[in-house]
Amino acid sequence: MWQERLSEFVTLFIVVNPISALPMFLALTAGFDTATQRRVAVTAVLTSFGVLLLFIIAGGFLLEKMGISLRSFQIAGGIILFLVALDMVRGSNYAPASGGSSDGDHATAVAIYPLAIPKIAGPGTMLTVVLLTDDHRFDFVQLSLTTSVLAIVLAITLAVLLLAAPVSRLIGNAGISIMSRVMGMILVALAVHTVLSAFAGWLGLPKL
Repeated sequence: MWQERLSEFVTLFIVVNPISALPMFLALTAGFDTATQRRVAVTAVLTSFGVLLLFIIAGGFLLEKMGISLRSFQIAGGIILFLVALDMVRGSNYAPASGGSSDGDHATAVAIYPLAIPKIAGPGTMLTVVLLTDDHRFDFVQLSLTTSVLAIVLAITLAVLLLAAPVSRLIGNAGISIMSRVMGMILVALAVHTVLSAFAGWLGLPKL
């Protein structure tokens, strides 16, 4: 049984890729103080856990009953990820406008989108948890074990995000901008790959 859990951990760790969330987190929270950055990190990880838990419990069932194929969901998620990544490459400013919402409201909004969705709980992660639990969707013990593995991966992600403050002081605003754009380019490529992989599977084309 532990081999299966280890396999799930490796799979989820690779898909979530906690390190890759750091540049986006730094770009999104550049204007926040340390306490607010921590609140954004915790909110993003808890939101991601809630969304992915929903997909563990009922994701495959809901998509099936709604007549939505996994490939369609994959394409939709890839398009959303592409739009977020494009903003990162262009250096879009996520700081709240003066006279607009409060810092607390803005921090919560940023934590949910685009950090939790679609970065941490992205289309690839959602599909992964559905596929990992599809063979035992009604087995409470197996679902609980997979959920525990997911919690460990997201705890590691939270630890990485909480290191953002010292990393930010180390590399400065210029470093954050460079990291954000480089990661944006990688995410653009990942989004395109996600969409093309879904089309390739649908059309029976060779893997990219």
